[in-house]
Amino acid sequence: MIRTDKLRGIIAEKGVSQCDVAKAIGITEKTFYLKMKKGIFGSDEIEKMVDYLSIENPGEIFFAKE
Repeated sequence: MIRTDKLRGIIAEKGVSQCDVAKAIGITEKTFYLKMKKGIFGSDEIEKMVDYLSIENPGEIFFAKE
């Protein structure tokens, strides 16, 4: 389960938009919003987000237990 609340916080903290993140990981803005709503991203997308947003503890966000 992805902690989308924490992911949104990091996106805001870095001063980028969700649209910017979508472009950086190679998906459309609409697809990004749908994936955020469901809390599901592919491993390649997660890897790109970790790099793009310089996330230090990705496990807390992308591999959170409910």
